[in-house]
Amino acid sequence: MSSSSGGQQGPAARQAAMAERVLADGSATAAELAERFGVSLMTIHRDLDELERQGIVRKFRGGVTAQPSGVFESNVQYRLKTMRAEKAAVAEHALRMVEPGMAILLDDSTSTLEIARRLRTGEVTPLTVVTNFLEAINLLADQRGIHLMALGGDYDPLHSSFLGVSCVEAVEQLRVDVCFASTSAVHGGYAYHQEQHIVSVKRAMLDAAARNVLLIDHTKLGRVALHRVVPLSRFDTLLVDDGASAEALRDLDEHKVRYEVCATKGSDDRAGAT
Repeated sequence: MSSSSGGQQGPAARQAAMAERVLADGSATAAELAERFGVSLMTIHRDLDELERQGIVRKFRGGVTAQPSGVFESNVQYRLKTMRAEKAAVAEHALRMVEPGMAILLDDSTSTLEIARRLRTGEVTPLTVVTNFLEAINLLADQRGIHLMALGGDYDPLHSSFLGVSCVEAVEQLRVDVCFASTSAVHGGYAYHQEQHIVSVKRAMLDAAARNVLLIDHTKLGRVALHRVVPLSRFDTLLVDDGASAEALRDLDEHKVRYEVCATKGSDDRAGAT
């Protein structure tokens, strides 16, 4: 059914509504959007060109998607909605590695954001938390018992985080007990990410920690992206949910990656090979 007001909206308002729809559904065809917003296909394609320019979505023949590819990292609002149970399972497991008095570093991933959510219970204090992720900063800003250190830099609204040279330099001045990080893809003994400016910050974070832990959901195993971040040997432990296939875990075994499989609700934890 066509939207009665879509054609009357200004371009900016229509594009914002369109972005919200695609981020919620994951993808849409141009024809579906034209009908929903009551505008021509030509107008829809102009809108989608603008949303793609902003990095919110990527176009494919006949439509648009918010889902990641080897060169496109999903908008943070889309990532916040995906694989929630799997990320929660991994975060619960990661929290066992955090002890009072530690200084920990959280990157700008939605996987580590689940750790920040659990720190709000106040069960692990005192604690120093360092992060460049605005979502985590907002969660922990008023939490008693947590000394929060916000890393500055150039604000990137698509990732809701602070990046760039100044962020890297800020990280380089620190030394923390544990860095919890995530990447977009893991394959063949390496962690990958689509964007170079994200890679530089993650590498600096890993260099700043005495111990590094990689958090991923099982959909990232067996995938690659444009840039290699680091070899998986840079991580002391890789945490993945129990949706990981036997084939994907064999690949980790073959590359001598120490991993732990984290149980989602209703299943038991399984420890992986070293």
